[in-house]
Amino acid sequence: MYPKPIKNLIDIFLRFPTVGRKTATRFAFHLLNTDSSEIDRLIKELKQLKSSVHTCQFCYRSLEKERDLCSICDDKSREPILAIVERETDLISLEKTNQYKGYYFILGGNVSPLRKKDLKKVRAKDLKRRIEAPESFGVKEIKEVIIATNPTTEGEATGLFLKRVLDKFDLKITKLAKGLPVGGELEYADEDTLTSALKGRK
Repeated sequence: MYPKPIKNLIDIFLRFPTVGRKTATRFAFHLLNTDSSEIDRLIKELKQLKSSVHTCQFCYRSLEKERDLCSICDDKSREPILAIVERETDLISLEKTNQYKGYYFILGGNVSPLRKKDLKKVRAKDLKRRIEAPESFGVKEIKEVIIATNPTTEGEATGLFLKRVLDKFDLKITKLAKGLPVGGELEYADEDTLTSALKGRK
C-alpha cells in the first residue's frame, strides 16, 4: 500500500524494541514530512553514534570518550558487589535509587526458556572472566552477585541460567526481592520499589 522507500523504513522501525506497526508507520511518515536539514542532522547523529560511543571494559556501559572504565567502575569507594542487569537502562534505574553502591555488569539481553540460541547473545563468558579476575580490569574482588534481571518469563529464565554459571564461584548470590511487579521491567519501576527490592534481596 505504501511506496517502497516508506515500506523499507517501516520495516526498519519494526526492529526497534516495543515498536509495533502503527508506531513504525507514524515514525516513517513523520520523517517524510520533516525538513531536509533535520534529516541530515539525524543521519549525522546516527553515524556518530557508532563511531563515537565506546563501552566500559568491565561493565559495558556506554562512554562518550574512549577510556577503559566508566565513572562507576573507576570509583574506588564502590562496594565489592556486582549487580547483573539485562540492559544499560536497567543499570541507570538502579543507580538512580542512590541505595546501591556496588558495580554492574550488562548482559546485553536475556534468555528465552524456549530458545537455546539466546545463550550465545548474553555475555556469560565475559561475566565469568570479570568474576575470576576483576583486578585485571581495575575493579575490586567481587564478594556478592545480585541477579537483577527483569521479573518477566525471560528474566526469570536468565536468572536461572546465571545461577548455574555462578554456582562454581565462592560467592554470595542474591536476587532482587519480589516487590517488583511480575511481567514488569526495571527500567519502568519507580525508585521506591527498586530500593525495596534491593534491600530485600535474598
